[in-house]
Amino acid sequence: MNNNSKGLSIAALVCGILGIIGSFIPIVCYVTFILAILGIVFGVKARKTALPGETGLATAGLVLGIIGTVCGALGVICVICALGVVGAAGAAGALG
Repeated sequence: MNNNSKGLSIAALVCGILGIIGSFIPIVCYVTFILAILGIVFGVKARKTALPGETGLATAGLVLGIIGTVCGALGVICVICALGVVGAAGAAGALG
């Protein structure tokens, strides 16, 4: 594994881990959602530049980036739904 692919693999792994952990924190989930997407990008680039038998760390970063993206997307969707419910309850309270 050359230094470039090793660095990209570590970056993918760190971004994926931060994406998963940060997806459970309401305001932070927006930033970590972007980090998880970057984890996917770094993981793909690292797998392309790594030697054939040395793609384990890049694959782990790629998988964690995908899981972090899914968790982050669910967190963002939950925040949007919660804001919609609050808005609808406020509109119903104003009418009644």
